[in-house]
Amino acid sequence: MELKRPFLPYSEVMPGVLYLVATPIGNLEDITLRALRVLREADLVACEDTRQTRTLLEHYGIRKPTVSYHEHNEAMRSAELLDRLRSGTTVALVSDAGTPLVSDPGYRLVSKAIECGIPVEPIPGASAILAALTASGLGADAFHFGGFLPVRSSQRRKLLTRLKDEPATLVFYEAPHRVLEALADIHEVFGPRPIVLAREITKIHQEFLRGTAAEVRRTLAARPSTKGEITLLIARATGPTPEDTPIPEAVAAAMRAGLSRMEALKSVARDHGLSKRQVYRVMEEAE
Repeated sequence: MELKRPFLPYSEVMPGVLYLVATPIGNLEDITLRALRVLREADLVACEDTRQTRTLLEHYGIRKPTVSYHEHNEAMRSAELLDRLRSGTTVALVSDAGTPLVSDPGYRLVSKAIECGIPVEPIPGASAILAALTASGLGADAFHFGGFLPVRSSQRRKLLTRLKDEPATLVFYEAPHRVLEALADIHEVFGPRPIVLAREITKIHQEFLRGTAAEVRRTLAARPSTKGEITLLIARATGPTPEDTPIPEAVAAAMRAGLSRMEALKSVARDHGLSKRQVYRVMEEAE
């Protein structure tokens, strides 16, 4: 791919800026040089779980004050962090793993910072969504990310049914204790459409299970338990295949394309997995 513009030079961490720093989703080597530099130079690191983030910081010899920022204290902590940012404090926001705000807290802080004119700088890096998508073998040029699937089966099926005809790969997170139920609903809605279950991406027990929802479910159901971070991917909807077209319509279309009647019968028989005699019989009954 041709580079649209030259790489930007090194830039110092600026005071009063909110940095959104992507961290590894498993393998500690999956962090950028820029992310490490920002974490070293920031005044404060806001994180979901201070213990989790300290493990990462200590691994790279980074000693910075941390403060918790999670779904239970987001409202209160956002106000505190905004005050710090206004006073010139540089804040690095991280989640436990991956890119902040993607199915993780942070939206309230970012939106309020933008309202207040505080600069927000993304530091890109690891993402379970993209890692799973690129290795899935499904189309990656268009995808729909739906976060975590609804907990209740009725709501889950309603959502899946609404997305059934999307011409994009569907990507969801799911909890391990609900994955069998989710796969059952996916099978109910999508039938034999290909799916991929990505588990523990970049970790020691990483695996990709490919097949239909029913096949993947049987594999997991045969195990004592299922653990780890799970990403579910469902192949995109496609247009009707030749075998979906009624035989009389298919024959007529083939003849309009220039085939003789006999050639059209052979072509449609091949597409439908039938003998020419069977196709001919259907045509006779239709006439």
